[in-house]
Amino acid sequence: TQKMAELLGLGDKCGEGALGAPSLAGSCLADNRLNLDVYPDGCCRFLQLFEGRRGEVVQVEFLRLSSNDCLLGTTLSILPHLKHLKSLVLKGGHARDEFGSCQHGSLTNLPPDIGNLRCLTHLDLSFNSLSTLPSCILHLPSLRVLLVSHNSLVALPEDFGSLSKLTFFSAMRNQLKDLPQSIGELAVLQDLDLSENALEFLPEEVGNLHNCTELDLSGNCLSSIPDSLANLKSLRRLHLHSNLLVTVPASLASLPNLSRLDLQNNCLRAVPPEIQTSPFVRLRGNPLGETEPSPQADESRAGGLRRLFLASGEDSFTVTSEGCKVVLACGIHFYFPPGAASDPLRIYFRTLAPDPQWVKLRHHDVLLSRALELQPHGVKFQQEVQIWMPYASPQTLHQREVVVRTFSGHSWSDLRTRLEQKRKSKKHVAHCSVLHFSWFLVVSRLVQNECKVPTEGTLLFSSVDPNIKVTFPPGVTEETRSVKLQVLPVSAEEIEEITADAGCRVSPLLCLSQDSLVDFLRPVRIQLPLPPGVTGLNLDQSRLHLLHGDLEGQTWDDITSQVVLEFTHLYAVFEVTHFSWYWLWYTTKTYIGGIAKKVYERLRMYQVNFIALQRKKDPEQVLLQCVPKHKVDPVLKKLQDRYRGPEPSDMVEMFEGEQFFAAFERGISIDMDRPDCVDGRLSFIFYSHLKNMKEIYVTSPVDRKGQAVKGQVSFYRGAVPESIPEDASRRRKGPDSLWLATLPIKLPRLKPRWHENPGPLNGFSFPPLNLGNAETGYLTQANLLSIARRVGADWQTIGLNLGLTYQQIERIGYNNREDLDKQILDMLFSWAQQNSEDPDCVRKLITAMKESGRQDIADEVETIIELGRQKYRESIRRVGLEQECSTEDSAIAMM
Repeated sequence: TQKMAELLGLGDKCGEGALGAPSLAGSCLADNRLNLDVYPDGCCRFLQLFEGRRGEVVQVEFLRLSSNDCLLGTTLSILPHLKHLKSLVLKGGHARDEFGSCQHGSLTNLPPDIGNLRCLTHLDLSFNSLSTLPSCILHLPSLRVLLVSHNSLVALPEDFGSLSKLTFFSAMRNQLKDLPQSIGELAVLQDLDLSENALEFLPEEVGNLHNCTELDLSGNCLSSIPDSLANLKSLRRLHLHSNLLVTVPASLASLPNLSRLDLQNNCLRAVPPEIQTSPFVRLRGNPLGETEPSPQADESRAGGLRRLFLASGEDSFTVTSEGCKVVLACGIHFYFPPGAASDPLRIYFRTLAPDPQWVKLRHHDVLLSRALELQPHGVKFQQEVQIWMPYASPQTLHQREVVVRTFSGHSWSDLRTRLEQKRKSKKHVAHCSVLHFSWFLVVSRLVQNECKVPTEGTLLFSSVDPNIKVTFPPGVTEETRSVKLQVLPVSAEEIEEITADAGCRVSPLLCLSQDSLVDFLRPVRIQLPLPPGVTGLNLDQSRLHLLHGDLEGQTWDDITSQVVLEFTHLYAVFEVTHFSWYWLWYTTKTYIGGIAKKVYERLRMYQVNFIALQRKKDPEQVLLQCVPKHKVDPVLKKLQDRYRGPEPSDMVEMFEGEQFFAAFERGISIDMDRPDCVDGRLSFIFYSHLKNMKEIYVTSPVDRKGQAVKGQVSFYRGAVPESIPEDASRRRKGPDSLWLATLPIKLPRLKPRWHENPGPLNGFSFPPLNLGNAETGYLTQANLLSIARRVGADWQTIGLNLGLTYQQIERIGYNNREDLDKQILDMLFSWAQQNSEDPDCVRKLITAMKESGRQDIADEVETIIELGRQKYRESIRRVGLEQECSTEDSAIAMM
């Protein structure tokens, strides 16, 4: 048949025969589960298996496929044949764009026959393109877990309550504006996540969810909630932060099992005293105690705008037509004027370390901030939104300017930027206004002067050096074009140091560019100042050379004989028809192009030193940093109270945005796997004005009970930036040229941190712990013990944020009085035992650390989890078999 021929042809498309059921595809089939979402050609493998081993495939109970797969449509038509299917995962997010953002899957609907899968209890359609819920889902009689997060749903069907066995439902990050009344018929629902939608009100029927233990309505547009929520006697956690609430019912405080009520970042000016005094309530970011602004008051509307203060764990907020002011935990501020958004709009944000693969710095640019991404991309606001971004002060960068740079989807461009300094903190911020959201960076660049050149001509001066000017005569162009001018001053000291020639002098470097590919119709007249110490009176024209460089600075040609040079007492004047770099040299040397190339390369490099310090109280904690030469002494002075170590390395030179690695050697290694670890080496990216610093824990296979370990850390060059000169790249090839520096590291004789052998965990005896799941990675006893060593005096705050009661904290403190180590262990492992069956416990641990101000521990836990994901994917690819059940599968197996 035609269908069979299509399936047979798929094998050729994948490079394998279908009928043979190739071994790579066959290895994915084990027992009753197929995990194909980790393969880029997972659907192709499924079709091959179905054709070659149909009898086995139709017995599959657990199936995972990527909805980013181009063959998903063909695969969907076969799924109704899998009558025994219990768990079906069709998630997007497996493909990423060039910036690392997850791409939604192509799924927009499901075949009607999916509704005949009577055994299906778990369905995950997250990260797709659903605008309506497929009707066949309502016909799944056994469905207990349904995830449709990160889609585009605007409504749920009126008969959604017919899913009578549903215990878990997540529709996070959709566009839901209301809920059907039938949602109250979900009598056994325990966990409901409707966060980050556009809900404006809730039906009273929500109060009928008597078995619900967690309800997340954060990030919506709710101005009130129904009194019927007080009927949810099983409710433990209620999330209502980042809404528009102006009132909350006092009856919420009387819910018998409620342990967390999050009301942060709402519009509450007053709350019932029963709620305000409850220890489990979060109210930060509300205008409590403020009076309602009078509509007749003659004052700026901006003064009465809602203010949102977002904690470090939050990544979104809602903007309404009334506007708002938003402050992120990292110090970034936003101002949305009234009317900027006509309808409620959910804004998502994240900040991350810049990656040279997509942050394309121009020559002589210096990065001053992390990257900020704002979504949704491309949405146009009715009025300009203002952004304030903190940046590292470029105190040593003179005759430059700071700008905010944004990505349009195709290229980076610079925004009109105003610089400010906060009065109290003295922090520098860059202020810009935008109509669209995208990616944003703060960059220091050479001062840029620009103008429009009309047909009648014009004159352009440099604001850095007014002696540099460009004259455009009448008739120079047929259509108006834009021209930009930048100047790089070069001191006589720099030239003498690089060339070792005291008699060599150069003018400022002039860069001219335009927005047209067409040369000018008439010559453009350029005036450059003569090199320092050279005048028209003492000028030896045989020593003066005019160099022309390409825009990348890779080649420099002596064009002195190709142009007519005119001289005044202070200036050289010449004419050109196209733009690039221009440079005047005054020297006795003959081959100037090669020397200029070398000098230009050195002008883009930074002299740096490496430092490796160990924490005095914990020598296994090592701080590594690459520091520009002039900052070494201030950095060491700040660290000397807490760290000790060898003198900084000898000076080396690096480019902005260059990668380098740190490797521990001679008996010392990194204590744990990390995503930024490549072949045992720790990866860095050098940015001269950002902190190129990492703190890591090291260990040694050597028995340290009897002796110290004298090891070292060495630094090596990594990938060479694309835009550096070819000569510099060639010089760096070979193993010897990659080495930069080596510094000694000493681990002292091991002294027991906890008491000598009272038991595996300082007297505490617990059964083996594995928090999390195989797909996301586990936190083991060893991981928790490592975390406990870093907690310190913050253990009580962390315990409360983990959900332990005040009474539990007091009891732990009393039972282990005068022994901080035991207090920390008791708190952390008590919580772990209580939550070992909670599939979301690792995320809660990360959130608690962030809320407690321990971002360092949160980062470590996230590193462990990310590594777990990588190892899980690698094991799946290697053997095609999931070694442990995922969270959802485990839940299903127990049903």
